Amino acid sequence: MNELPKAYNPKDVEDKWYSYWESHNLFHASVNKDKTPYTVVIPPPNITGILTMGHVLNNTIQDILIRWKRMQGYEACWIPGTDHAGIATQNVVEKTLAKEGTNRHQLGREKFLERVWAWKKEYGGTIIKQLRKLGTSCDWQRERFTMDEGLSNAVKEIFIHLFDKGLVYRGKYIVNWCPFHLTALSDDEVEHSESQGNLWHIKYPFDGSADFAVVATTRPETMLGDVAIAVNPKDERYKKLIGKHAILPIVGRKIPIIADDFVDAEFGTGMVKVTPAHDQNDFLMGQRHELPQINIFEEDGRLNSSVPKQYEGMDRFECRKQIVKDLEAQGLLLKTEPHTNNIGRCYRCNTIIEPYISDQWFVKMKPLAMPALRVVHEGKVRFHPERWVKVYEHWMTNIRDWCISRQLWWGHRIPVFYAPDGTYTAARSEAEARTKLKLSANIALRQDEDVLDTWFSSWLWPFSTLGWPEETPQVKEDLRYFNPTDTLVTGPDIIFFWVARMIMANIEVMKGMPDKNGKQRSKSEDLVPFRDVYFTSIIRDAQGRKMSKSLGNSPDPLDVINEYGADALRFTIAYLSPLGQDVLFSTEKCELGRNFANKIWNAGRFLLMNKAELAGETNLNLDKLSTEHLDLADKWILSRLNHAIRDYNDSLNNFRINESTKVLYDFIWHDFCDWYVELVKTRFYGDEPAEVKRAVVQRALWVFDRALRLLHPHMPFLSEELWQHLADRNSASLMRAEFPVADEKLIDEKTESDMAFVQSVINAVRNIRGENNVPPSKEIRLQVLAAKNDRGSVIQTYGAYLKKLGRVQEIESITASTKPKLASSAVVDGIELFVPLEGLIDVGAERQRLEKEIARLQGLVESIEKKLSNPQFVERAPKDVVQKEREKQSSFKTNLEKLQQNLKQLPTS
Repeated sequence: MNELPKAYNPKDVEDKWYSYWESHNLFHASVNKDKTPYTVVIPPPNITGILTMGHVLNNTIQDILIRWKRMQGYEACWIPGTDHAGIATQNVVEKTLAKEGTNRHQLGREKFLERVWAWKKEYGGTIIKQLRKLGTSCDWQRERFTMDEGLSNAVKEIFIHLFDKGLVYRGKYIVNWCPFHLTALSDDEVEHSESQGNLWHIKYPFDGSADFAVVATTRPETMLGDVAIAVNPKDERYKKLIGKHAILPIVGRKIPIIADDFVDAEFGTGMVKVTPAHDQNDFLMGQRHELPQINIFEEDGRLNSSVPKQYEGMDRFECRKQIVKDLEAQGLLLKTEPHTNNIGRCYRCNTIIEPYISDQWFVKMKPLAMPALRVVHEGKVRFHPERWVKVYEHWMTNIRDWCISRQLWWGHRIPVFYAPDGTYTAARSEAEARTKLKLSANIALRQDEDVLDTWFSSWLWPFSTLGWPEETPQVKEDLRYFNPTDTLVTGPDIIFFWVARMIMANIEVMKGMPDKNGKQRSKSEDLVPFRDVYFTSIIRDAQGRKMSKSLGNSPDPLDVINEYGADALRFTIAYLSPLGQDVLFSTEKCELGRNFANKIWNAGRFLLMNKAELAGETNLNLDKLSTEHLDLADKWILSRLNHAIRDYNDSLNNFRINESTKVLYDFIWHDFCDWYVELVKTRFYGDEPAEVKRAVVQRALWVFDRALRLLHPHMPFLSEELWQHLADRNSASLMRAEFPVADEKLIDEKTESDMAFVQSVINAVRNIRGENNVPPSKEIRLQVLAAKNDRGSVIQTYGAYLKKLGRVQEIESITASTKPKLASSAVVDGIELFVPLEGLIDVGAERQRLEKEIARLQGLVESIEKKLSNPQFVERAPKDVVQKEREKQSSFKTNLEKLQQNLKQLPTS
């Protein structure tokens, strides 16, 4: 390959390699009985969406895992796709129609859906194109859409299955109603927030009496639909009123006073109004007492004909104001108090939700929820972080039936057909419905007008994307091999919308299906949709605010990629994302990833230049490690490399994604680039024979090759470009190269300890040179006070490194009696180092340096002594932590004493 340019430019590399990977089919996975599958399904982004920083984090983590597993030899399959996003997409198209002066009703259903499909074709793939810019290695041949033909068939199939089983039913029920979108919403689609409002205390006169009941409400307009007043049966104050009647203010309707255990005698007056058509709890109370349901609202939130004429047609909030005025005028408003309400709003348009009686379709959730709760309790599905298990458990044990019908046109139309006599059934087609209803072919049926909740297709994602319910050999094989999938990466905000429901659906559908061995699935570990769920963090700005368009604090990821490169963004976002904690992101933080990329590039360029110099055109074998002519630096870097491999794999195995980035950063930046490259320079440019230098450069390139393999899941473009330059790859790609496995035999703690000491000595010498302004061209003498430990011999053994990297002319051992009077000193691991400075330095400056270092050490000693004198720390902290603090205390004290002695020995003038 051509010589590496001086500077790394992501724009020269990223599109080139993505196109290469895709055109060479390197992302594709297929059933391979010689490999273990590793499968991930992408959380399908909405077709209305564009790439956000949340998508960047989520998909970077997925890509890290999938690339890592692919290189480890798994048949790694990452299934991509998009969601039709019922309400959001219909919203976008309806806004376009409004600009054209028309609406969906004028167009009609068929023409409107044609417009939506046309919009989807033009704009719906935007986010998928953007994901490619991030480097995601999805199997694009398997890309799915929640309304493609196959997934639509899956939706019909599961609906019919649940209908026939009695788990899908139709009924009047109080639902969360959005007056803007004119549709029901599930509980999970309602976002609650606190809002300041009022609590109005209203007098309800008793029938035939001058006395009155006092009822408090936050929604006085709903009193027009009141059918009772309820008290707690144990409340002694009101026992004598049970069975009597009150007169509903303004309306004049006589309503009963009933007793129900639900009423909290301690809240307000202990009396509550009962409005079954417009309150969830009142609806249930009304069912218990067989109360009428008076719906007072039209679908758009205006008052209907069930209310007195003067309110008919009013907006609900306009009516609220008028009701309060009328109550005041009639002397029936006792008082008004400020009150904090927990208001539910539509998750799409922010409209305040209205509890509303409506004919809807529901799924009975309890029978599906219990098995889904059990597999999490049994550890067949594991949550990371684990704390989300409690949240999941609470929701599953308090689950309510799922309202799945939506009054929209864009979505999966409910596969229910009605006969003229009102009977109905669920069927795949009108003909099948006639057969199930035992009707003749000439009887016309009507299909339900509503569509299904968007999540009703998404909950089938782990198996519908693999072809279910088709029964072709390919689909059967894919389902056996790739389901259960392995890891789901998603946000905790959809743990109920999506995660819980996928677990329910997979268990329900996969029962009895063949497993990987062709046997019927029965064990819970074979029925789950995935084995691990990684919940991503919330991305916040540097001030801790959640990123949003309205705050203007959410950068466009494509702009960030354009400025810093995809690898820099990927590495930075992963580096900043500890498991279970929010991410504080700002665009400038991508300097971290860009600087890291540049550091690696420069190291690669240096090694390749020396390869050309020392090995010429020879194609060095990087498949095998050369162990010839090893010295301390080689043994050390091999030990550090294998430490890094072990720690990296351990981090990813335990979903500590940001730890894996720190392992990479510490090893590649500090160990390899800062130290090993500098250390091998002494051999490249030394006087060793040519064959030794060739072995040294081959080994350095071999280590760099392994470092690039480690780096690839995080920074795929940079690593691929450099890896291709290291050797002739014969069209092979790094993404299919073997991932490193730690060789424990090469991890040498003694060597690492010796090198850490040598590095500390070099740093101490460099500090002395810098603080005393010794010119780089001037070599110095290093004197080492003989010590009882073996560190003196380490200095002698590896003196060549000290001489080259510290610009040291000679190293000599001295005794206490021969300490130089004018010298700059340092203490490393109990070894006293002296650099004679006669003629080199300002004595006053050396005194200041020693005093500054002594003050620093005194502060550290005081801090540790304070900590160790605290009984709570000593008793509660882990023993090894306490022991480390004691060791640091001893080391600091020793160094402090020696520096104080050195200060005393300085000349006073």
